[in-house]
Amino acid sequence: METVQNTASNNGIPASNQSLTPSAPMPVNSSTPPAAANRPDEQIVDNVDFEGTAGIIEKKNVNIKANGVMSAVRSARHGNYDRVVFEFLGPELPGYHLEYIDKPVRACGSGNVVPLAGDGWLEVRFTDAIAHAPEGDATIKDRERLPNLPIIKEMKITCDFEAEVTWVLGVSSPNHYRGLELKNPTRLAVDIKHK
Repeated sequence: METVQNTASNNGIPASNQSLTPSAPMPVNSSTPPAAANRPDEQIVDNVDFEGTAGIIEKKNVNIKANGVMSAVRSARHGNYDRVVFEFLGPELPGYHLEYIDKPVRACGSGNVVPLAGDGWLEVRFTDAIAHAPEGDATIKDRERLPNLPIIKEMKITCDFEAEVTWVLGVSSPNHYRGLELKNPTRLAVDIKHK
């Protein structure tokens, strides 16, 4: 059993710990690489409910010594919510900031408009993070995804520049969500309620 932390700030929801019981692996969408999709500790009981927030979730990590390297991104349906997991190499999770943003969604370096499906756009921004190797090769090859989930319609990376990595999740409606920190390996799970 793994203990995870639900962190929230600037939105009136206190951080709390929850113990989540793993269940059998659930089917994943076709855009997720099979080898990385079925981590048992990311599967939790279908009837788990959470309040979540539609506001901002933010956490700074002053202990990180080097940029966190994003090594995998997975998405799947879990009962009454969709989950996206961002995995990093090393023991420390980079700082992160999550919030719904207005259209148009823009790329960080160029400012170009990034077309994205949905009626809501949840931005997941990591600081002191990269999604490429020192030679410049992307560590996440599939940077645009159509996961075909009940809420998450499209996912795109909009920034991998100057130690910032940003993904935007195009959702069918801006429902409440939560962030959970997971260890061994280091991950941030983002759960968005179906209603």
